[in-house]
Amino acid sequence: MIKRLEEFRHNSGKGKFISYILLAVILGGLQLFRPAMGQEVKSRIVEDGGTGPYPAIMEMDASLPTHTIFRPQEMALFGEEEKLPIIAWGNGACANSPWEHVNFLSEVASHGFLVIAIGPMPAEGEKKKGKSYSSQLIDAIDWAITSNEDEDSPYYGKVDTSHISVSGMSCGGLQTLEAAADPRVTTAVVCNSGILPHPGAGMLGMPQIKKEQLEKLHSPTLYLLGGERDIAYHNGMDDFERIDHVPVFVGNMDVGHAGTYAQPHGGEFARVATAWYLWQLKGDQEAAALFQGKPSSLSQSPLWKVQKKKIP
Repeated sequence: MIKRLEEFRHNSGKGKFISYILLAVILGGLQLFRPAMGQEVKSRIVEDGGTGPYPAIMEMDASLPTHTIFRPQEMALFGEEEKLPIIAWGNGACANSPWEHVNFLSEVASHGFLVIAIGPMPAEGEKKKGKSYSSQLIDAIDWAITSNEDEDSPYYGKVDTSHISVSGMSCGGLQTLEAAADPRVTTAVVCNSGILPHPGAGMLGMPQIKKEQLEKLHSPTLYLLGGERDIAYHNGMDDFERIDHVPVFVGNMDVGHAGTYAQPHGGEFARVATAWYLWQLKGDQEAAALFQGKPSSLSQSPLWKVQKKKIP
């Protein structure tokens, strides 16, 4: 390149030489930017990042390409004094993408949680499907714990590995019930879901678990259902009736199977689920009032019908 520039300078004069340098700089700059123009977007902010005190970001991580991470943008705020509890999320329809739930999950993360959803990060407007498995919830938990111990990880020393939730919607709720037997789990959240009375009667690919699986629950459990119009209503309510060995709370809002996940900031389902996470994973007693007491705060809402067991 230098030799060619020298030849051009001698043959064409000073003015043309300068022009050639400028052209080379421009072309070189375009070459530098070309890879970036074709790169996949690795993070984005959903809505405005949520209403919580820690605006969230959605991202993919090269060390866990099979999942999507929702976390506070300012990781420097977390460490010895405050850590991020873990929430592993399973999607509706056994989808290998959280595209239907990004508003909901971003809102939850903005309250100071590390949310890890099954499936690669969807581009804006992208409706990925694919098949997912209950084991991917366990993969999420394993990754979070490993990252907390890895000195080269941005999560090093920032994750609360003693407070872990498995959660999910519809098929993801069944995946949750299957994974909730893991001894590390400290609470389960089952949304628009419940174990079918006859395994195999549901959609292809659903976890083939029986009602006996409920006996393996060992932590407080929240069910959020969409009322009698929810196709999972009877299954979820039957689960609730059968569970008598752990604290369990069920809330029904008359919105059907789709819940409120796609509403701004995840709507009412996000508000209630976040309060449960704040109580169960962070010990927030103000949030606990939504579920505790006779009557509980949520029972006084015109939007919800609730029942509970083993919760004061």
